[in-house]
Amino acid sequence: MPVEPLSQKEIEVRLAELPGWSLDGDRIARTYRLASHFAATAMVVHIARTQEELDHHSDLTLGYNTVSLTVHTHSAGGALTEKDFELARRVEELAPGHGAS
Repeated sequence: MPVEPLSQKEIEVRLAELPGWSLDGDRIARTYRLASHFAATAMVVHIARTQEELDHHSDLTLGYNTVSLTVHTHSAGGALTEKDFELARRVEELAPGHGAS
């Protein structure tokens, strides 16, 4: 079943529900700060497991004490879909457990 791109209004509504996330071109993005490189690495592993569960993967970047994500849906021509916002919501849920801000 193909995923449908969201309208600009739908994107704005969903972004308003995700503090810290922003529109970056045709993607949504967020960078988290953590206490250490080890904490950031653990969060990356947790995000990767979540991406596998959802069968939806983002660009995920590990810095010294940061984790950055940029998300869009390749199968929708790079547009934003509900799948992107579901992944972002799930990451938001797991971030506090890693001490991310």
